[in-house]
Amino acid sequence: MFFSISKILGFFVVPSNTVAILCALGALLLTTRFRKAGSRILAVGVVSLLVLGYSPLCNVLMLPLSERFPAWSAAGRAPDGIIVLGGAIDPERSQARGSLEMDAASERIVAMLQLARRYPSARIVFSGGSANLIETPVPEAPIAGDLLEDFGTARQRIVLESQSRTTDENATFTRDLVSPKSGERWLLVTSAFHMPRSIGAFRKAGFDVEAYPVDWRTRGWRDATEFSMNLSAGLARTDVAVHEWIGLIAYWVTGRSSELFPGPRRVN
Repeated sequence: MFFSISKILGFFVVPSNTVAILCALGALLLTTRFRKAGSRILAVGVVSLLVLGYSPLCNVLMLPLSERFPAWSAAGRAPDGIIVLGGAIDPERSQARGSLEMDAASERIVAMLQLARRYPSARIVFSGGSANLIETPVPEAPIAGDLLEDFGTARQRIVLESQSRTTDENATFTRDLVSPKSGERWLLVTSAFHMPRSIGAFRKAGFDVEAYPVDWRTRGWRDATEFSMNLSAGLARTDVAVHEWIGLIAYWVTGRSSELFPGPRRVN
């Protein structure tokens, strides 16, 4: 139920969809006796489109999320396991084309292959089912498993979790699958902007992991005043950031996260 509701509501709260609805409503009203209201609504939609697409707002929304956890430090002993969250592979296109087709978060896959090679004794866990609400679900995990084997990772090191549809399910299903032991060191690989919600879900599930953020989307805080030169890129960044902020609130309210805005734990 949570999955279905989140997908349906998610469509309407994404800024680009909201702007499109405003513009369409305004244009429709222009053909009626409510032309004055229609012109105002259309103007709001157009201004919102320009602000969300070109202004630094997209970066201002993204940066607190992506900068929450620093890049992982390799200091200390080698990890016992590496968890990679789905969201980088387009399983439907991959199945249709018979080849690996990746989305904007492809850095997760690159990091997975690099870490699998760097730490040859670590278990590699890929957690990713299908987030498709309408079509027949095609999970990501088997595709990732085949890729790992193609790049020389021994099959006995690979653990595939194919049922999860949400970050909350990533955490609970992976915990149940690998049964982490006290004292083990596990890395969690996902996009930097997605890391706070992911860490919150894993902590809530009682699975202690270390953040390995990738797919940063910005150069750092200096981008807080940077204008976007591409409307679609700015809108996409705004959509992603707003989705994550709403996700953080929803996870906190529904008890799926350990904190409202999870961050690194202080070392005493």
